[in-house]
Amino acid sequence: MSKATDPNERRKQRVRTRLRKFSSGRPRLSVFRSSKHIYAQIIDDTAGHTLVAASSLDKGLRDGLKTGADIEAAKAVGKLIAEKATAAGVTAVVFDRGAYIYHGRVKALADAAREAGLQF
Repeated sequence: MSKATDPNERRKQRVRTRLRKFSSGRPRLSVFRSSKHIYAQIIDDTAGHTLVAASSLDKGLRDGLKTGADIEAAKAVGKLIAEKATAAGVTAVVFDRGAYIYHGRVKALADAAREAGLQF
């Protein structure tokens, strides 16, 4: 019997298991969205630490956004995470959507990160 009985937890574990199979050593771009903000971080799973992080709470973004919970905020966070990643020397990642469907804010963040130069 599985310990993770919550459907969201099971879905998240299923996505992460597939990512581990196909990542081939690339870091993972993980997305978390709450009702008020959106967060993204690039994680090196082999070393077990976060390389780069960005969110709608960052000082540069917080002033220019109407709210942290819309598509415009997700696009800004996607662009910021890609810029920070290229500055840190990360060019290719695997996208971890977590338990969220690839739609709306999650898709906007991914598309903005791709347009800013991150490959996945």
